[in-house]
Amino acid sequence: MDLARLLDLPQSTVSVRIHALMAAGMMSESGQGRSQGGRRPRLLRVNAEFGHVWTADVGSRHVRIGAIDLAGTLLRVRESPLDINGDPETVMADLAAQIRFLANETQCPGRWLGVAVGLPGPVDVSAGAVTWASRMPRWRGFRARAALSAHLEVPVTVDNDANLMALGESRGQPPGQTLVVVKAGTGIGSGLVIEGRLHRGRAGVAGDIGHVRMSAGADNPCSCGNRGCLETVASGAALVAGLRARGFDLADTAAVMAAAEDAEPTVTTAVRQAGLLVGEVLATVVNFANPDAVLLGGVLSGSEAFVAAVRGALYERCLPLATSALRIDRVRGGPDAGLVGAGVLALEAALEQAAEAGRSGGRAAP
Repeated sequence: MDLARLLDLPQSTVSVRIHALMAAGMMSESGQGRSQGGRRPRLLRVNAEFGHVWTADVGSRHVRIGAIDLAGTLLRVRESPLDINGDPETVMADLAAQIRFLANETQCPGRWLGVAVGLPGPVDVSAGAVTWASRMPRWRGFRARAALSAHLEVPVTVDNDANLMALGESRGQPPGQTLVVVKAGTGIGSGLVIEGRLHRGRAGVAGDIGHVRMSAGADNPCSCGNRGCLETVASGAALVAGLRARGFDLADTAAVMAAAEDAEPTVTTAVRQAGLLVGEVLATVVNFANPDAVLLGGVLSGSEAFVAAVRGALYERCLPLATSALRIDRVRGGPDAGLVGAGVLALEAALEQAAEAGRSGGRAAP
């Protein structure tokens, strides 16, 4: 069975799960394929109209919310203000209200299967709690999943935003790829996919390159409590602070990008320098993990100067063998990459719930 080979699972396991998903109405047969010498294989299709999930990618000052059907198609996207510096309970209540409003306003296919949220800090996925968030000090230990679940009547999952971006990007790559996916915005984080599987690490902080100390950071104090971290010199927040100190009236990272797009020389140079510093840290990661690709996302990745600088630093600093076939590019999903990854997480949870119900003789939750 092709699915068993692609998933690297026993054929019996795949058969049981497929039968469970078909019994739940999430999958159906769509004919027969061509014979390879034995029985003609069954062709399967996902019933996109069965249901949908809502996803949210939370930033420092805004949230991007989207609806995704069972086939993984992004149906609706809206961005609105959301300040993570507020009380976490209040922020989660506000997020839930925004999701409910959009769910009531939007005609999505089938039933509402779940919600997945990406947060800008390390997350214990099993507990649904923020473990350590330098830019979200009030969230440390906060059980975000439970808080959001209290306002919604569907299953909720939460994870780190860079992890979800990496998860989404991995689904559009050839099977078994190793990827380093960087989210460079107000802060800097990354997700690591090893041979097709998201690697979160023991405490959920795998890929937290923003808090690697470097000489360019000098003695700059960082929100994590250390000094000289990459985020203090190469993040969007660092660019805004540095350029404002030089007399530029720039409110946020988006304003920095707009100025760079207008070819303002001082701003463009600062953005290019940020890319070089990110590339300096990534060089160690590339030499160590030897990935198939380094993919750049977040607001800063919208600048060609930033992307070119990262690429140049990697080619200059990495072993030639490590970069001979390395792809260095932007994430395919653009600003929606995190929503797509959150959709993967939510849909996987919904499919697992349906498969478990089928194994136990029950039915998928309505």
